[in-house]
Amino acid sequence: MTAVSCTNPFLASWDTPYGIPDFSKVKEKHYIPAVKAGIEQQQAEIDAIIADADAPTFANVVEAYEASGAILDRVVGVLFNLSETDSTPALQEIVGQVLPMLSEHGDNIFMNAAFFAKVDALYGQMDALGLTQEQKMVLEKLHRSFVQNGVALDEASQARMREINMELSSLSNTFGNRLLAENNVFAAEFGVAISEYAGTMGVTADRDLRERMFKAYSSRGNNGGENDTKELIMKMMALRIEKAKLLGYENPAQMILSDKMAGNPEAVDSFLEGIMAAAVARAKDEIVDMQAVMNEDIAAGVLPAGSVIEPWDWAYYAERVRKAKFALDEEQTKPYFQMENVRAGVFEVAGKLFGLSFEKLSDIPSYHPDMEGFKVVDADGSLIGILLTDYFPRETKRGGAWMNNFVNQEIVGGVEVRPVIVNVGNFSKPVDGKPSLLTLDEVGTMFHEFGHALHGLLSQCTYKSVSGTSVPRDFVELPSQIMENWAFQPEVLAMYARHYETGEVIPADLVAKIEAAGNFNQGFMTTELAAAAILDMKWHELEALPCGGEHKCKYNCHVGKTGESFVEQFEAEACRQMGLIDQIIPRYRSTYFAHIFSGGYNAGYYSYLWAEVLDKDAFELFMQKGIFDEQTAMSFRANILEKGGSDEAMDLYRRFRGADPDPKALLRARGL
Repeated sequence: MTAVSCTNPFLASWDTPYGIPDFSKVKEKHYIPAVKAGIEQQQAEIDAIIADADAPTFANVVEAYEASGAILDRVVGVLFNLSETDSTPALQEIVGQVLPMLSEHGDNIFMNAAFFAKVDALYGQMDALGLTQEQKMVLEKLHRSFVQNGVALDEASQARMREINMELSSLSNTFGNRLLAENNVFAAEFGVAISEYAGTMGVTADRDLRERMFKAYSSRGNNGGENDTKELIMKMMALRIEKAKLLGYENPAQMILSDKMAGNPEAVDSFLEGIMAAAVARAKDEIVDMQAVMNEDIAAGVLPAGSVIEPWDWAYYAERVRKAKFALDEEQTKPYFQMENVRAGVFEVAGKLFGLSFEKLSDIPSYHPDMEGFKVVDADGSLIGILLTDYFPRETKRGGAWMNNFVNQEIVGGVEVRPVIVNVGNFSKPVDGKPSLLTLDEVGTMFHEFGHALHGLLSQCTYKSVSGTSVPRDFVELPSQIMENWAFQPEVLAMYARHYETGEVIPADLVAKIEAAGNFNQGFMTTELAAAAILDMKWHELEALPCGGEHKCKYNCHVGKTGESFVEQFEAEACRQMGLIDQIIPRYRSTYFAHIFSGGYNAGYYSYLWAEVLDKDAFELFMQKGIFDEQTAMSFRANILEKGGSDEAMDLYRRFRGADPDPKALLRARGL
């Protein structure tokens, strides 16, 4: 045993309760040596697969590959989770060094002709091998990884593909780092975290301040200087286009969607077009209601004559309309949604649906004081997995909310490995002696991310490449989004919504107001979401850039406000074509669209709406049978949550629902 293996915690399995990473032993100095050791280990394991003189079998090729890379799994699982939740400058630098190493390693695997020859031989006779459906999915996914990485390309094209992959990984990481810096600049200027922006805009009466906040928020990454992201976008798009063409596709969207439920860009475009038209029509009606309230302010002398609703007015006047129409105020509801109570409610819903129980853990390894841990147990007492939660914002945490794995569910050598899952958020922090009190949107977000967690926790697969959330992007949001449907059901609110001071259950009249306002502002909410999805598709349907990716062109694509850049021109034209009204901008503008430029949702942001068709259609069955109907719930668990990507997504859905999803379910649910 070497000195490195004695001191580096990543080089052996975690000797901790439930296999939770031993964060206390992990130091910055350990990451790069562990990544190098992990790459060396996995390459040796792949070399052994290739050198095996026996005829290729599923066991000695595919299963052997599935079992490889244990060290790399451990170090990457910790590094990339912590780089999102505690992205210190030192950790950012480490990630910047590691990404090229991982890119090269991935290319060495999936451009290896000898390895591919064995995989391809099995793929060619897949139906004659007596494989389970899960094994077929694993083999097909592995074969596709080779093909999509250019294993069939000539030597020169492979060399170029390696350069593209390495540069894309670096650019994506840089985009995320710059956006985090921009978010912190915004927070420092206004005293408002990015995660609190929408709520703050809804209660800020000072119109000039709202305008300044809106313009600062919506110009993140578009201010020139060291944190500008326009040049990164242009470089990434040039590389993504080049990669798609190397692989024989017309554009990146065509390449990305080839193995998704949607199948092709045309299907996505048609889907989004129908939603956008209905959403904009509703949004125009909402403007009329808001303008009426604004006119009252004009008459009262609060605003000058001729004032009209602008983008920075929407949240504020929408809140005013909501109060007038439904007598519903967030300040009324927040006292009933203490974070800990909402989390307990989420757990209780999972208990009633799927027979799960949650036990708070103490004395477990932790990477931050905000992190808490829970042991998840099935009805028969067996271990389901570990759920970690980390809900409050900090300067080193990226914006938004997400679920991730520290440990994947799989079966290795006949031994089942249960997962370690984390839910991360940026919810309202405790302040002025009050606990964390959540907005209605934050309550929905907690249910959403917990749905992802259930998808990871309840997985009952054999192979890690298809376990848990390893499913097509446009299917992965089904388990998360369906959970949101329970959040504000009166029966569910009675279970967890209690006043943080008195313990009083939320009053029936307030529940009725929440229910009545359930579809309020859906024109705006659907429009901004659909607009972002369409903008994403427009970027990834590009077949060329006007400058070919060079940055000395008439479009001035990388310089800030010295002239309108190609990024700004392109986005403006995309918004015009989609029929977006002036009062609404896409939920994410290009320069801070982290989902598609650093989060893996490129040509995939439509997935939220695509999966919403599934989740609304699925929840209609619960509404018919009863929201806690045992048979329906256990069918959803068995056919969706436990299966991961072990079968085709639509086949899994049909087994649960007994039919194809109704495309109109989304519009019905949103009242459009």
